[in-house]
Amino acid sequence: MKKKNLAALLMAGAMSFSLLAGCSSGGGEASNPPASQPGAQASQPAGNSGGSTEAVTIKVGGIGPTTGNNAQYGTATQWGAEIAVDEINAKNGPIKLELQYEDDTGVADTAVAAYNSLKDWAKDAPLVIYGCTTTQPCVAVASETFTDRYFQLTPSASSPDVTNGKDNVFQMCFTDPGQGTAAAEYLKSAGLGTKIGVIYNNGDPYSTGIAEAFIAKAKEVGLEVVATSTYPEDTTTDYTVQLNACKDAGADLVFLPIYYTPASLILAQAKQMSYAPIFFGGDGMDGMLDMEGFDKSLAEGLLLMTPFNASGTDERTKSFVEKYQAAHNILPNQFAADGYDCMYAIYEACCKVEGIADMDSQQLCDALIALFTGGEFSVDGLTGTSMKWLETGEISKAPVVVKVENGVYVTQ
Repeated sequence: MKKKNLAALLMAGAMSFSLLAGCSSGGGEASNPPASQPGAQASQPAGNSGGSTEAVTIKVGGIGPTTGNNAQYGTATQWGAEIAVDEINAKNGPIKLELQYEDDTGVADTAVAAYNSLKDWAKDAPLVIYGCTTTQPCVAVASETFTDRYFQLTPSASSPDVTNGKDNVFQMCFTDPGQGTAAAEYLKSAGLGTKIGVIYNNGDPYSTGIAEAFIAKAKEVGLEVVATSTYPEDTTTDYTVQLNACKDAGADLVFLPIYYTPASLILAQAKQMSYAPIFFGGDGMDGMLDMEGFDKSLAEGLLLMTPFNASGTDERTKSFVEKYQAAHNILPNQFAADGYDCMYAIYEACCKVEGIADMDSQQLCDALIALFTGGEFSVDGLTGTSMKWLETGEISKAPVVVKVENGVYVTQ
């Protein structure tokens, strides 16, 4: 089906470099195979002078929750990254990535401790920080990497607080305000929701950031928000008060800028109270269909924004899904896809760095900042094409809306 781009942030630019192709050769044009051929042989990077063919190892320190309430998100970003690293290293190209992933349990202090462990682990090679998966730990770690001058790329921590005032931190995911704005614009253009309710977690920066931007944009474009109801934390399990607020106000569409675990409970409780509005969520909803024990019929008709559709028919997506399912017996979600794209972004960028073989972590950080913000470097991946970064660290790519039909995503 035809995609509807929601965020017109694509930057006009110079030549883009295929994410899944090999590195460009020194000073010449990229010898890139078609994007449909992941794992193609990479040529020598500009940084290796004198004809040396010895690969340069870059250590990638991953941080995210693999235990605790947010484990499903951190595990996905880890597994997606691991598939990419295996592909990259199988190229036998000029850059090799060595990934070490630390559990932060979704807690800021634990994330900082994990970061310090990674610094000790990488004393013998340049280090790039990959993470964190969730916002609050990422904000804490970003303050440390900014001071210490390590390049940091997060797959999914989407708050502007992650990158604000930190020139070394970049995002692979959409920003929270960007999602909220895009969601309101989509509903306006699609003619959905004559009366809209919003339910969000006012203790979570991700949820709050999307909700506030959505409400502001909805007002601007003439959508009627008739109910706004919050809950304080992810341990909440009863959402009948919030649902009744929307139902009593006559909301025929409920916007849920929340993660899929609480959203699954909201869908179940809405059915129990015979309330059947259209439900619409952000990228945090991706993964609900693969929750153990979840009744997929509850999500029938659900709309959500995501940069990745595991049902996609392009060769890159099919290859990734096949490998992910073979390894973990589950479909990958957008967290996994963002993690995969992060590894290829780091790899492609390192291939472009002159003199990388002689750099320490701080020198590499400066070189990657210059590359990511220079306006010419771009990547193609699972979650977008011709993806570029702004000087703010925000990525430029367009989300799409998918609808759950018969238990699978269908692009709208």
